[in-house]
Amino acid sequence: MAPSTMNGKLKLNGIPSTPSVFDSLPPIGLGELRQMHISLSRLDCLFLAKIADQAERYHDVVAQLKDIINDNNAQLTIDERNLLSIAYKNLTANLRASWRTIDALQKKEALSSTRQQVKLMRVQKDLIEKDLDKVCRDIVDLLEKYLIPAASDGEEKVFYAKMRGDYYRYLAELTRLNSREELGKRSLEAYKSAYRHALATLPPTHPTRLGLALNFAVYFHDIMRSPERACHLAKHAFDEAVMAASADSNATFANLEDALMILQLMRDDLILWHGEISKVRFAE
Repeated sequence: MAPSTMNGKLKLNGIPSTPSVFDSLPPIGLGELRQMHISLSRLDCLFLAKIADQAERYHDVVAQLKDIINDNNAQLTIDERNLLSIAYKNLTANLRASWRTIDALQKKEALSSTRQQVKLMRVQKDLIEKDLDKVCRDIVDLLEKYLIPAASDGEEKVFYAKMRGDYYRYLAELTRLNSREELGKRSLEAYKSAYRHALATLPPTHPTRLGLALNFAVYFHDIMRSPERACHLAKHAFDEAVMAASADSNATFANLEDALMILQLMRDDLILWHGEISKVRFAE
């Protein structure tokens, strides 16, 4: 029996089918395409990237977005840019979690493990480090050669410079070589550049500026081993955001939910870091 339709939905044997994920996607007319100056091939790449993201195929997401970058002078839309960020974040998050698991296992089993077992754990840890190094250097290369030079002033440049700081920080976290200090310096340079630009171009309540402040504070805590500097930076950003919001009762945050979530994370870290500082002072 041929399928029929009911209220725009496919019906087979009189039973409406389950709506697919594509039902929620708004249609795009040819007029809109001309106004957006986006080719169909670019839309195809973006569509494939979104599908790959849903399937958690993050390497495929990156491959599609690299094609868009190459074909469009490194100019990404907000949707494309966010997909790129999410893909690399997931790739590195999985590897960092794996590394921490092996690291914790090494410490836990250090006394009870044989020399051969210790060596094998080290081999597995090295493999994870190589994979993470490859992913981080891939996005850093993309940022330094293409995305940052092509970025417009304001939020876009801050966003990319923050990413550069983040991935140099991940590299510095795991390396045991002399390059740790150099990687830490590059991360600091990227964060400083991003933060200066954020202070000059974005309001204190902007999620990108708040996210940058949070990650920059994490850099001071994790890489510089300075909870005091981390607290100073995070508290300053937190207080500025609250003050800016209080100054205008009618003000509405852009992306309010994102801003509030970051402020909550910042507050949690401040409590944790203040506790660390108090323990050290008590011990002294």
